[in-house]
Amino acid sequence: MLRHELHPGKLVAGLSLLTVAVVYAGDAGGAWEAPWFVALPLVMAGLLLAGVTAAIHGIRPRGATRPDGSSGRRTPRD
Repeated sequence: MLRHELHPGKLVAGLSLLTVAVVYAGDAGGAWEAPWFVALPLVMAGLLLAGVTAAIHGIRPRGATRPDGSSGRRTPRD
């Protein structure tokens, strides 16, 4: 099985959207009361954090190699 690249920005974005879903599921189930306008700040903060995470992950020194020894550059396949 091929190994997949880690995309921490996508992970953070997914977790933030999952958090919004849990907040509204708890509201629908009667566990707590969540106002309707809570979703927008949660989603925007999560996407901002995901963007910062992806930007930080994308910053690498020019000659840096990955743990598997590859340079991280894609090569065309035959």
